Amino acid sequence: MTGPVRTIVLWCPDWPVFAAAEEAGVEASAPVALTSGGLVYACSAAARGEGVVRGIRLREAQLRCPHLVVLPYDAALDARAFEPVVRRIEETVPGLQLIRPGTLAMRARGPVRYYGGEHAAAEALLRTAASAGVPLARIGVADGPFAAEQAARATRTSPVGVVAAGASAEFLAPLPVRLAVDPRTATLLKRLGVATLGEFAALPEADVRRRFGAAGAFAHDLASGREATRVAARTPPPEFAVEQEFEPPLDRVDQLAFAFRVRAEEFIDRMRAVRLVCTAIRVDLDDERGGHVSREWLHPRWFTAADVVDRVRWQLQGAGDAAAGLASPIVRVRVVPERVDSTGNHEEGLWGGGPDERVHHGLTRVQSMLGHDAVVTPAVGGGRLLTDRQVLVPWGDRAPDLVAAPWPGSLPALAPASVFRERPRVVLVDASGASVAIDDRGSVTAEPAAFAPGGGEPPRSVQAWAGPWPVVERWWDADHARRVHRFQVVDADGCAWLLVRDAEGWQAEARYD
Repeated sequence: MTGPVRTIVLWCPDWPVFAAAEEAGVEASAPVALTSGGLVYACSAAARGEGVVRGIRLREAQLRCPHLVVLPYDAALDARAFEPVVRRIEETVPGLQLIRPGTLAMRARGPVRYYGGEHAAAEALLRTAASAGVPLARIGVADGPFAAEQAARATRTSPVGVVAAGASAEFLAPLPVRLAVDPRTATLLKRLGVATLGEFAALPEADVRRRFGAAGAFAHDLASGREATRVAARTPPPEFAVEQEFEPPLDRVDQLAFAFRVRAEEFIDRMRAVRLVCTAIRVDLDDERGGHVSREWLHPRWFTAADVVDRVRWQLQGAGDAAAGLASPIVRVRVVPERVDSTGNHEEGLWGGGPDERVHHGLTRVQSMLGHDAVVTPAVGGGRLLTDRQVLVPWGDRAPDLVAAPWPGSLPALAPASVFRERPRVVLVDASGASVAIDDRGSVTAEPAAFAPGGGEPPRSVQAWAGPWPVVERWWDADHARRVHRFQVVDADGCAWLLVRDAEGWQAEARYD
């Protein structure tokens, strides 16, 4: 077979927005925008009706739509939320190709012969998608996956768009050329006066290949309706997720943790059978009131069945009290692997793991007995003041990724060695013994002459000083606004101090040991 193959494409409009809104519990009719890097990555139909478009800055989007619901874009959430839809459709039509989360392709021959026609096959797929929780799916049928996807996107009056066999070139002709080429090539073609796929297809094939290379020749075949791409059916991955429903619902943490122990062992055995270990899981809890709680748990090495039960128990304890019971009885517990790895990358050495392994087992045992937050490790976080950057992370969890974020007003390297968790009061005076202050223009009222660290220590002469530097946070929020000034002094012993001045006076933030 050398010509295009009849292909069916199922497309879910605004799938990233749909998945994020479902996860956050936002109504489908609300104006929603997903952001990435300060720009709008995707938006709902209601947001587009208010003038929000992809690629604009978040502030511009909020100016156009003040009641815009802003959510972060999460590619992992897209794929995770679409996987149940793929599995549900595979029960009806096997041999699917996942183009991207929200878009599926399949060969048309099998479904058409089974259901008796292209429209009948498309209607059956729409019913299956609706049963999987996607009520607004669109179907396109054409020669090749590219034309079929454009048919699904172009249909307006009906959820099914069918392009007759051999008519793909005519259907694609009025569409913009940017659909088949990269942005740089699209800009060049526009300057050359080639704006549509029909105009691009009219160019000589040899000239296109000579000027734009293999990628341009492939795009020329797409525009000409000669797509040679075949649907590459995926092999369904093994199902590792486990869940357990409770009838009647259970409202005690110890009962739920004990009842889920068998499922946890099944979860680990499924991965062990294919020589995999799990280093991150997601625990989903559903209560009888319709509430849903989901959380990702990490492990410093890999999960065992006991570790999975511990994470379920800790998450349940976060939803209620272990002795008094949960606020609402739980009807379903589900554990999904978020990150897996080969067992070969986690095998013990010839003589064991040594001290690291003993430390890990000891910390894990203490954490299992005392709770998730009982064992913590220090990490450097984000913030402007040094105390804000001291973060204690529960053993096994990922440290917050805020270090690289811009923090205007933060202290540059090199950082002081000793940071005071409780900033002690200090005294900074001038030559006359009067306290040094900072005026409204951000300057010191007098040159510092003596410095007393506090705690009854005698004053020390100031050999050098620098500053002040203002640090202003949340100036728009009167209840949580913070304004301080940083100041550096070097005393007579050559010890350098980092001071801060707030409304109450001078304090020592850190010392350069």
